[in-house]
Amino acid sequence: MTNATLDAEILLEKLCRDTQALLQERKIDQPYLIGIRTGGVWLAERLAKHLGSTDPVGVLDISFYRDDFTQLGLNPKVGASMLPAPTEGRDILLVDDVLMSGRTIRAAMNELFDFGRPQSVSLLTLLDVNGRELPIQADVTGGKLTLESGEQVKLNGPEPLSLTLGQREQ
Repeated sequence: MTNATLDAEILLEKLCRDTQALLQERKIDQPYLIGIRTGGVWLAERLAKHLGSTDPVGVLDISFYRDDFTQLGLNPKVGASMLPAPTEGRDILLVDDVLMSGRTIRAAMNELFDFGRPQSVSLLTLLDVNGRELPIQADVTGGKLTLESGEQVKLNGPEPLSLTLGQREQ
């Protein structure tokens, strides 16, 4: 994928279509969308509109669940997780903007299970980027991207959604 194809809206359209297909395939008719703060929440809200979901979107802030916050420092914008509907026995659509190392998703799963035991969890990401450190993969993704060493991709939003490619801050 090149910079020219880093169009967040086009990737979101694909993510919506493929999510609808996943729900039909798995016979899930009342998914509970939960976004990982912040980009995942923006995407989950857009997906909820597309799917016609009546449940409010859940929000996970995984700052305290990360295994690397002692190395990276705690996110200065830590907020509360808000899951306005129960997770117990529900089919969860866990949404994040970029899947890279897998550490954010691992932290989100740890927090999610503290709220209850879902029936199923499907992972949706706008982008799947090389660099996996943990054996985690998305069920649905808007696209794949290969980054060079030291590069990062960032979702900006919420309106309009856009992606920027740049150098990782050290």
